[in-house]
Amino acid sequence: MSKRVVQGIVVSDKGDKTVVVRIDRRFAHPLLKKTIRKSKRYSVHDPENKFKVGDQVRIEECRPVSKTKRWQVIVG
Repeated sequence: MSKRVVQGIVVSDKGDKTVVVRIDRRFAHPLLKKTIRKSKRYSVHDPENKFKVGDQVRIEECRPVSKTKRWQVIVG
């Protein structure tokens, strides 16, 4: 089974070895046919603390690293 890979923007880097990444998605409303933008925030494992706020990153699913972290950074 392949791991999901998504692209997002770092919105917080205050945790040790953790960044918060916002993933934006756009889709058409099924009834109104209007384009809607939604976003979701993920806690992501960053073992080297090298990503800062505003960086665009790619993240992939991984085994649980902590209570909230199930993603890890793969590319900056």
